[in-house]
Amino acid sequence: MQPSNFLPQLLRTAGAWAVALLLFFPLGWLFLTAFKTELQAIHVPPLFIFEPTLGNFSEVQRRSDYLLYARNSLITSLGSTIIGLLIAAPAAYSMAFFRTKRTRDILMWMLSTKMMPAVGALVPIYVLAQTAGLLDSLTALTVVFTLSNLPIMVWMLYSAYKDIPNEILEAARMDGASLWTEFRHVVLPLSVGGLASTGLLCLVLSWNEAFWALNLSSAKAGTLATLIASYSSPEGLFWAKLSAASLMAIAPIVVFGWFSQKQLVQGLTFGAVK
Repeated sequence: MQPSNFLPQLLRTAGAWAVALLLFFPLGWLFLTAFKTELQAIHVPPLFIFEPTLGNFSEVQRRSDYLLYARNSLITSLGSTIIGLLIAAPAAYSMAFFRTKRTRDILMWMLSTKMMPAVGALVPIYVLAQTAGLLDSLTALTVVFTLSNLPIMVWMLYSAYKDIPNEILEAARMDGASLWTEFRHVVLPLSVGGLASTGLLCLVLSWNEAFWALNLSSAKAGTLATLIASYSSPEGLFWAKLSAASLMAIAPIVVFGWFSQKQLVQGLTFGAVK
């Protein structure tokens, strides 16, 4: 390395490490606090060297059924992802290969719905769920999660489909393939990566969704977000137990995201080089 390039490279490396440590610090602090007692968690100055305990995790499981909340999160996340893919895949296929002069407007309108604060739609959705008798039910959460992620799913699959050469589809049509045959045997196999990336991202988004889970569910259909919120009480916050519950809630999706990071990054960058 030339001396003239050494300093800029060093500064870039130091900056990258600084940003990485800054982003990792909350998660690292959460991990440490989960293994402290309540007194150690609020100790001033903060304790970095202490005798770890597993009591907080036992207390979380004893106080509330962690497996029930984890099951609810898994059902709503998987359910909303599967239903979303079933709707978004044909919708994106239609917009990608049978464009009209309104296609772009429809896509922008769908994306604009994500710009509206969720609280703006809380009252009508709450009233609808109450009228239908779906409050505190997995069905309501699954439907809301699906609708919340649908615009992102359509956009991601639309970008993935646009990468498919039109010549392949034209060849299939010349061979007499129907729309269903073309979609099932040509488009879907060529867009497996896009489908996987879209599904993985929306699974993560649904798992992390807290606003709708807290407002549309309680004990019966509560997700892990509801479990975490239960450790806030009028007496104050139980930091150690709250950290343990948070760690138990995020650990599955963090591990899952770590092993699928390649697909997630691929999905977020579809069409970026065009």
